[in-house]
Amino acid sequence: MSKNPATSKPVPADPSAEQIAHDIAAAIVAHRLPPGTRLREEALARAYGVSRTKIRAALLMLSKDKLIRTVPDKGAFVSKPSAAEAREVFAVRRILETALAREFVACAKPADYRRIEAHLKQEREAVVGQDVQLRNRLLVDFHVLLADVVGNGVLTEMLRELYARSAVITTLYQSTLDAEESSGEHHAFLKAAKRGDVETACQLMIEHLEHVERALDFSEDTSGSDGDLVAALLT
Repeated sequence: MSKNPATSKPVPADPSAEQIAHDIAAAIVAHRLPPGTRLREEALARAYGVSRTKIRAALLMLSKDKLIRTVPDKGAFVSKPSAAEAREVFAVRRILETALAREFVACAKPADYRRIEAHLKQEREAVVGQDVQLRNRLLVDFHVLLADVVGNGVLTEMLRELYARSAVITTLYQSTLDAEESSGEHHAFLKAAKRGDVETACQLMIEHLEHVERALDFSEDTSGSDGDLVAALLT
């Protein structure tokens, strides 16, 4: 029985594709598999004691979550978003989410606020916890909830794609301290929205996204590795 690379917890014998995907995602979040690392199917199959078919299914799940990218004839690699890509993503988000904030204030009902306040409680608990993957998912889900309340299908679809890319960027390059500040900014936005202060809510959303972007640390060497993937996963 192997161990989860991020938590050192045992990985069950003959794990499912979902369990393998979760373990690899945890290794990416823990930076045991840094951006650019090639994910060899044969190495993963040996590491988990499963067929390459099951590994391909796990890699497909990770690809849908934008945590890895697949290059034809070369294989799968841990996503390596650049500083330029991050700037572009957040520039578009500022435009769309300013409109989202305005629409949210106009249409949110008391039940919507209760739902989001319950989410923020979970978010704060995750920020002080050890599960980085859960923390970042909840931070992104706050924005998804706002979009769901507004109910504009086209806008929501566009934002979900941006949120998936943002989640990878923040998972790889955002610190725990910055995550705490992000959660606090979510609270401030919701307070302004709840009292009907549209302009303040919009400004807080812009400042929040600017803060998240400024906090990203691309100084770490994220050059890809093509070494012993089995060792990277199991040590």
